[in-house]
Amino acid sequence: MRGRPLLTAVAALALVFLLGPILLVVAIAFSSGDTVEFPPPGLSGKWFTKALAYQPFQDALTTSALVAAGATLLALLVGIPAALAIQRRRFRGRKAAEALFLSPAIVPELVLGFALFQQLMVTLRITALGALLIGHTVLLLPYAVRVTGASLAMADPALEEAGRGLGAGPLRTFFHITLPVMTPGIVSAAVLSFLTSFNNVPLSLLLNGPGVTTLPVQMLNYVEFSFDPVVAAVSTLLLAATVVVALVTERLVGFNKVFGK
Repeated sequence: MRGRPLLTAVAALALVFLLGPILLVVAIAFSSGDTVEFPPPGLSGKWFTKALAYQPFQDALTTSALVAAGATLLALLVGIPAALAIQRRRFRGRKAAEALFLSPAIVPELVLGFALFQQLMVTLRITALGALLIGHTVLLLPYAVRVTGASLAMADPALEEAGRGLGAGPLRTFFHITLPVMTPGIVSAAVLSFLTSFNNVPLSLLLNGPGVTTLPVQMLNYVEFSFDPVVAAVSTLLLAATVVVALVTERLVGFNKVFGK
């Protein structure tokens, strides 16, 4: 942005605004002090060791992974057929159906969580783990429908018509033509859905129960009574894992192939 000092300054401020809090958390995670302070008095990796050995974090990590994996699978099982119907079929109410599947992305998560809490846990007496699984599945449906639908919209429908014209049945056409076209979208939707579910706080906060707590909620519970950098260490580990997953996915699939950029 040579010759545009004002634009350069605004871009630099935006970069600091976005990256500053992240760098601050990472710096605190390596602090040798016993409380959260910046700048840290020294460097140490002891808080990572404590975070990995803390049993409530281990249990919550297992819960988060199970819920995220299960909700991602269920969202894809529902979202892929929905995306196929919306993109490849013309029927009355198609726009309404698309809006319905995308609506969880519009409704505030606290409102959605409270509604699910009332219906699932209070009225139907579903366990906390079951409510988390259902709630996260609902939350992830827009990712499954929108991202897989985007990859499908970029494909030429003539390929499927040619397959059917050559004698391939609906199942064979789907598995040999449609599914390979949708694969980048499916992989991207799975990664985005898993990370969204794993890092979710508002919905999980309302649907947790005794003995069933996700990792982000357990981290919130920890900082209520402790002021050491353990949570900063956990946040740094999650940040590193997220970056690795995103880089691997981009290398294997390429998000640009999905969004057409």
